Amino acid sequence: MSIKVIGAGIGRTGTHSLKLALEELGFGKCYHMENLIMDHPERVSFWKDLRAGKEVDHEDFFKGYQSAVDVPVFPHYKQFIQWYPDARVILTVRDPESWYKSFGDTIIRSSRPSMGKIVRMSLRLPFNKTLRQRLSVLRFAGAYLKDFFPKGFENKEAALRFYHDWNQAVIDAVPKEKLLVYNLKEGWEPLCRFLNVPVPQKEMPHSNTTDEFLERKM
Repeated sequence: MSIKVIGAGIGRTGTHSLKLALEELGFGKCYHMENLIMDHPERVSFWKDLRAGKEVDHEDFFKGYQSAVDVPVFPHYKQFIQWYPDARVILTVRDPESWYKSFGDTIIRSSRPSMGKIVRMSLRLPFNKTLRQRLSVLRFAGAYLKDFFPKGFENKEAALRFYHDWNQAVIDAVPKEKLLVYNLKEGWEPLCRFLNVPVPQKEMPHSNTTDEFLERKM
């Protein structure tokens, strides 16, 4: 078994809904950030080594998975294409203004916890190994934010430029016949047509809204 679908879309473009959709269509388990932070935070070393340009055992790491989306997958989509040359690539997109607001209200907000939350976590850390591991994952993921937004996310013009440039870079890099530029508002049809699978008789998943993201506890 190997990865058949690679998600190259930036976080907050419907990547978690895409994960659920791919699993529904038979391309699961689908690797997503939640698998790293909630299930196996100790395996962040794989991503640290990949980011550092070291050799990694991707076949072992992704054993049992048929698809992979979201951070920390999407920043390395070119590496994934080399590993899995027969895989299809999905670039999830949404309205840029909507993306900017959602990204700021969730990922950026969660990267700047309140003083109260910091104090509460500090009291739990010495007694909770899993929490320490999850915080290590979050610190690692924060390094991507510095790469993406060197001028700070508050510089909206630069942040939106990154969003546009990233999407265009994926479009330019991936052969057209292997790429789907996809807004989840389009529903099942374009996704199923691209993957050559039947359209399910159920609604398209819609998950990890801003409220759901903020309600999640570590």
